[in-house]
Amino acid sequence: MSDTHAQSVPFVRDTMLPQATPPLTAQGPVKWVRESLFSSIPYTILTLAALYLIYVLLSGFLPWLLGGVWTTSNIRECREVLDGAPGGCFSVLSERWNQLLFGIAYPRDGYWRPTLAFILLFVAVSPVLFSFVPRKLLFLTALYPFIAFWLIWGGSLMVPLAALLSVVAGYLVYSKLVKNNFAVGFFAGIATALVVWILSGFITPSLSGVLALEAVDSRNMGGFMLNMILGVICVSLSLPLGILLALGRQSSLPIIKLICVVFIEFIRGVPLITLLFVANVVLAYFLPPGTNFDLILRVIIMITMFAAAYIAEVIRGGLAALPRGQYEGAESLGLDYAQSMRLIILPQALKISIPGIVNVAVGLFKDTTLVSIISMFDLVGMIRGPILASTDWNGVYWELWGFAALLFFVVCYGISQYSQWLERQLQTDHH
Repeated sequence: MSDTHAQSVPFVRDTMLPQATPPLTAQGPVKWVRESLFSSIPYTILTLAALYLIYVLLSGFLPWLLGGVWTTSNIRECREVLDGAPGGCFSVLSERWNQLLFGIAYPRDGYWRPTLAFILLFVAVSPVLFSFVPRKLLFLTALYPFIAFWLIWGGSLMVPLAALLSVVAGYLVYSKLVKNNFAVGFFAGIATALVVWILSGFITPSLSGVLALEAVDSRNMGGFMLNMILGVICVSLSLPLGILLALGRQSSLPIIKLICVVFIEFIRGVPLITLLFVANVVLAYFLPPGTNFDLILRVIIMITMFAAAYIAEVIRGGLAALPRGQYEGAESLGLDYAQSMRLIILPQALKISIPGIVNVAVGLFKDTTLVSIISMFDLVGMIRGPILASTDWNGVYWELWGFAALLFFVVCYGISQYSQWLERQLQTDHH
């Protein structure tokens, strides 16, 4: 009786069983392959077709890349070395790298100057692009345009210092008067900067030998360096101009609104190449005889105007996406128009507009290659002109254009990845 009763009492475990490892088909790479590539019959067919296509492409590309020649001095020697074997004539890159990067006329002993300016660019933009960088370094951002101009164009250091002094004087006047009246402070600051610049023009010639580098004319700029100069300057200038145009288009002042609307619609309705031809040819007819208006400066103005018109529409879309309650909340806090735009409206609108702004910036950087049509020897102009026109490398195409595509891809991909990182950092909404 007691044995039967003891056997009927249920057993209760007082310790947990050790956790069993999942099967190989439910974890790790095997699970990812099953779910992503072979989850169904159609996916399996597409995966196999894609793998076959990749195999075909790599079977032709890898022998061409790995079997390439880098040490010959012309295409004839390259073909003799290859002797019918698959391989690229990459010797054109090792022999003409300086022209591809710096142009055909930039001084060889001065290549360190644009290289240093390019390195300092990352130091200058880091306080603006990354929140974890100390804000105290913003003074480097303010100094960079003047340092970069002196390094790339050369001449006396007194010229950029005079320009810096003019900007600082104008900003001080603006900061003192803007509290009372924005328009008065803005125009007074510009007038002060111009006066200081004109006065400094009488002093700088006497100090032209102070910390002077070899002067380089703008017509000697070329290669990928020219694309970087145009891209960085035009993107930096078009963003604030686009913000002003977007705000002006929504202004309640009819004259301001009309000017902004006409400007935006006209620029967006004209191809960029037309504006570049205007900068290169037509603009000279409206200048006084003997006036030397730098071609790079004319191109920068036109490209900046073109990009600013598109950025203005992108930002206007971000402003329109904000609910009316944001504007009413700013008014309820007693903020004026400038304060509400700076503290509440624009930060949210710019966050919404990040993908569109980046799209314009990437397109703008690629559009800098259009300057080759107006006889400016950027990277594409160097390939189409001096390099392919020479008898040494006439017939080499894939190597040169592949190198150009790689440079533009690296820059554009970097911009795209930064924008995605910034969107994740600014993702403050909750679901």
